[in-house]
Amino acid sequence: MPIQVGQRVPDGTLSEFIEQETPGCAIGSNTFQVSKLVAGKRIVVFGLPGAFTPTCSAKHVPGYVAHAGDLRDRGVDEVWCVSVNDAYVMGAWGRDQKTGGKVRMMGDGSALWTRALGLDQDLTPKGMGVRSQRYSMLLDDGVVKSLHVEAPGKFEVSDAETMLRDLKPA
Repeated sequence: MPIQVGQRVPDGTLSEFIEQETPGCAIGSNTFQVSKLVAGKRIVVFGLPGAFTPTCSAKHVPGYVAHAGDLRDRGVDEVWCVSVNDAYVMGAWGRDQKTGGKVRMMGDGSALWTRALGLDQDLTPKGMGVRSQRYSMLLDDGVVKSLHVEAPGKFEVSDAETMLRDLKPA
């Protein structure tokens, strides 16, 4: 059963490609503990089937990049894009989509966190293996405050505009 509003997200690890070295983060793939990242923060997470896929690249990511400032104005600390890809692919996709400073491109390479959320889907018949469903959720200190899961093949409720409607102006 998929995660529900009011539940705490499961702990797990996500990876992110870091472009510039910072204290505690080397250049390249870095692994982060979800429980530590969400602690005390309001985070918008949107999940999608795969990097460089048509709808994800043409609509989903660009919408969140365009509205990142609006989301922050409404009290969101971070925006994450999570996909079942490795950090290197997510880093390349982030550069392509110009997400720097707006959307963190988080890889869930083996779909372990996505499965723990109950938001995985098997796209093996399409040659893609296990992937994420398309969704968006608002987390407050790791607790799901809103959740929008798309019907298969749809892009109607997980977009940035829907998330903005969920958030009251700060």
